[in-house]
Amino acid sequence: MNEPVSKPVPVPSALSAPYWEGLRAGELRLQACADCGQLRHYPRLLCSHCYSRAHRWQVASGHGRIHSYTVAHYAYHPAFAGELPYTLVTVDLAEGPRALGRWLDAAAPAFGAAVQLVIVHRESGPELAFTAV
Repeated sequence: MNEPVSKPVPVPSALSAPYWEGLRAGELRLQACADCGQLRHYPRLLCSHCYSRAHRWQVASGHGRIHSYTVAHYAYHPAFAGELPYTLVTVDLAEGPRALGRWLDAAAPAFGAAVQLVIVHRESGPELAFTAV
């Protein structure tokens, strides 16, 4: 009998800890450059616009539009094999950056469709997901 395989668990760094704390608290936190205001997702050391290291955190509205999507038919990690197939959507957040998450609706996603963020709390940690508005 095969042992169940655990899902990978995120290991927060000093840079990403506020992001993961936000998800656990039910909010998506975006990094904002403290010098030029450019928003970024996922957390990064430098602003890609002005290369500043200074940043602050801003809570995202959770609203956005579908930019792209893919349906996974192959488990790139054995712990996800029992969930196949699943759909991942890339969303243009209302604030500007893009975010990737699971698609929760039974109907196929549509390019440009309005969506709302849902933070799913799993044993392996919080996960971004989206649903149609």
